Amino acid sequence: MRGIAAATAAVILALVVGVLLGRQSRAGMPPRKLAQSGASFLERTSADPEGPSVAPTSSESGSVTVQAATVTPRLEAYGQVQPISALPVNAAEEGIVAGLNVLPGMHVRTGQELAHLSGPAIQSVLQQSEADIRSAQAQLTAAQKTLAIEREQLPSHLTTRAAIQQAESAAAQARTNLDNAQSHLQAVRQMMTISAPANGTVLAINASAGQLVSTGLPVVTLQTTARLWLQASYYGADLSSIRVGMTGVFSPADGSTPIRVRVRAVAGAMTAGEGETIGLMPVTSTARWINGEFGTIRLELAPRKLVAVPTRSLILDQGKWWVLVHTTQGDRPQRVTLGPARGWNTFLESGVSPGSEIVIENAYLLFHRGIAARYRPPD
Repeated sequence: MRGIAAATAAVILALVVGVLLGRQSRAGMPPRKLAQSGASFLERTSADPEGPSVAPTSSESGSVTVQAATVTPRLEAYGQVQPISALPVNAAEEGIVAGLNVLPGMHVRTGQELAHLSGPAIQSVLQQSEADIRSAQAQLTAAQKTLAIEREQLPSHLTTRAAIQQAESAAAQARTNLDNAQSHLQAVRQMMTISAPANGTVLAINASAGQLVSTGLPVVTLQTTARLWLQASYYGADLSSIRVGMTGVFSPADGSTPIRVRVRAVAGAMTAGEGETIGLMPVTSTARWINGEFGTIRLELAPRKLVAVPTRSLILDQGKWWVLVHTTQGDRPQRVTLGPARGWNTFLESGVSPGSEIVIENAYLLFHRGIAARYRPPD
């Protein structure tokens, strides 16, 4: 117990000596050189790496005079390229799947055959359509012969013009019936073939070769090339700042060329992780990305005028952030609200005005200089 008490007393004594030395230095003793010069606090304050910079003015007393600068806040999140919606290719008629010659991940073109249907049901429909064509062809042939006979008999007055008109109408109707039967046969043959309705990538195979599928059952699921977007989740105070139309940059994780993006949708509902999902699309139509691709998204907010302070001048106490403002009456604690950080600088939302002098040398020690009074050595 005596050893512990001695160690505690030594720590408290060291703190008191440090405070006294700091006060003597501030009272006129030769100041110790700052560990970092004022140039080390230079920091870019714009999203543009070539943008303006701000440099707090260093003083001999271990403090800096802070300045206001224009900063473009950014909201960062991790996002993934995902399909907006999948495109199922369904069976138009009941049948048995055959000739399934695609695999997941394969690229297909519009009209490319993916599989075809066979079996008793669809064969029956095909045979009926072919029979309808033969019947319609026979009716057309008979109607055309009747019309020819009527026209030959008209000069001999063996028929009337009304009869000829009636024969012409019958022939026209027979031609229409044949055209309809041919169109139906073509539709049946198209139903027997399962084709890609658009360019895309095969996401899933929903049926196997030899499987009996019902009408409307998906056989293949496609992801069209034009139906991809970027999804990301934002949390906390960032949610209130996101609006449709905001722009930003998507940087793929593989290091490829960044892509300019624009917010197209805000879900407006919390996810399971208490975040909010947003959807983004490329700003230009020439941008290309891949389904499942990951990367970082940086959304750019409107530029703001904020005060920049060196990050090492910030003091965390009981969950709140403070700085020491140097005045003619001494150092005064001032609570602040943190904004974005850039390198060695942190921008403040509130708490400090431009031109204020902020203590950076031993700021944490000076802030807690009265801590020794809260404790007493053990007996």
